[in-house]
Amino acid sequence: MKYIKRFSFFLLIGLFFMACETQMIDKLDDFNLENGGYMRIVTPFPANSSTFKVSRANMGGTKLELVHEAVTPEKGARFSAYDLEMSFTGSPAIAYKTYKSIPASAYASDPSTGYPRHTFSVTGTEAMTTMGLDTSKIKAGDKFVIRGTMKLTDGKSFNTANTGANITGGAFYSSPFMYTINVTN
Repeated sequence: MKYIKRFSFFLLIGLFFMACETQMIDKLDDFNLENGGYMRIVTPFPANSSTFKVSRANMGGTKLELVHEAVTPEKGARFSAYDLEMSFTGSPAIAYKTYKSIPASAYASDPSTGYPRHTFSVTGTEAMTTMGLDTSKIKAGDKFVIRGTMKLTDGKSFNTANTGANITGGAFYSSPFMYTINVTN
């Protein structure tokens, strides 16, 4: 009787597993997926909101500086330009204004990755000029915020509004599309 109970138990378990049905799911067609792009920060890595600082006492000598590369399929071949806007969070706060557009021609192919790279820098004086400010309007704790939009040759563009958190917030992609310059004394 003991063996019949065990045999029945294992038979029921076997029937249970045999009754499960697995459906075949189609493999993703990688070639027909829509592709985009992002601007990866190479140095400093990792960059965060406290990385970039300018000194109120030395606005011309302190700056935000970073190396970024344009990542698209075909090693950045579809990259067209990187458009930048700047805002100021202080008193008075100033909404976003056009800062500059960096064309793809200003980028050079990196020998190690093959992607186009560019060193981007903004001094405190350049930030003040863009915002129409002078040092009397700036104090420690204020911030200049730069927002980037990557443009592709097919007319598509990518920025914080249409890019997911894995790209903008993840350490692997390191592509925030937004850079904060903190003002210190």
